[in-house]
Amino acid sequence: MKQYLAVDIGGTFIKFGLVDEAASILTMGKVKTPATLTGLIDFIVEKYHAYPDVAGLAISSPGAVAASGVIYGTSALPYLHGPNIKQMLADRIGIPVFMDNDGNCAGYAEIWKGKASDKQDVLVIVIGTGIGGAVIKDGRIHKGANLHGGEFGYMMIPTDAGYDTWSTTASTGALVKKVASLKGCSIHDLSGEYIFEMANAGDAICHQAVEEFFELLAIGIYNLQYMYDPEVILIGGGISAREDLIDHINRKLDELLARFEASHIKPNVEACAYRQHANMLGAVYGLMLELETV
Repeated sequence: MKQYLAVDIGGTFIKFGLVDEAASILTMGKVKTPATLTGLIDFIVEKYHAYPDVAGLAISSPGAVAASGVIYGTSALPYLHGPNIKQMLADRIGIPVFMDNDGNCAGYAEIWKGKASDKQDVLVIVIGTGIGGAVIKDGRIHKGANLHGGEFGYMMIPTDAGYDTWSTTASTGALVKKVASLKGCSIHDLSGEYIFEMANAGDAICHQAVEEFFELLAIGIYNLQYMYDPEVILIGGGISAREDLIDHINRKLDELLARFEASHIKPNVEACAYRQHANMLGAVYGLMLELETV
């Protein structure tokens, strides 16, 4: 059975591992995301040399990833945008390289063997340092005219200061920044996981911030339901590993729906089948589609 090296580039961490053509993750690791493009390229090449028998390299990346390998748009990693990273890696390792947007990769995973495998119209929301996602239309990834299909994080959300984006108000990265500001500490001293633990332990600041976080998530999900009317909205990203995530989102959705008598459709929200591993698996499926092995 063929094996592939999968790399999921995040704004804070990189996850990597071996994935086989049956969607099994054979090995996996996680490191802090390198601070430079050179560091990133060197790290991926180093991992390839550790697994030289792989049939290809599959990369999930933030940003609007063109088929050529150039990444447009913006992300938490400015150095990704401009150079042809896909070509740079192909030149150094000499095996097929696939690269796509992280939200699209999460969508590919769900189409492959996840909760979208038997559905036609699905939205996938990936929540991490920012918010991305994928639009699945007629069972296929819909990328849009400007490769921004599924970039839900750009939605405008009203705030006390005017307007901001969904990414900068409702991502786990936004949650960390809010709590750090309220507590007067560095964002490097906090993590989303730690904030949830403190909220459960009775920390008033963390509890209030987490409640606002879930409400902002619910507002965005409500809007997306009425814009696209999908069969299901799937939540991915690191936070999807939390067993209580969907319950909290549904609680906030119930509160929102109670405010509007005309709103009768409650979004069907579920965690991605592969949760925080969806990006790696979906990148491999995208590579397999490109190589026509599925």
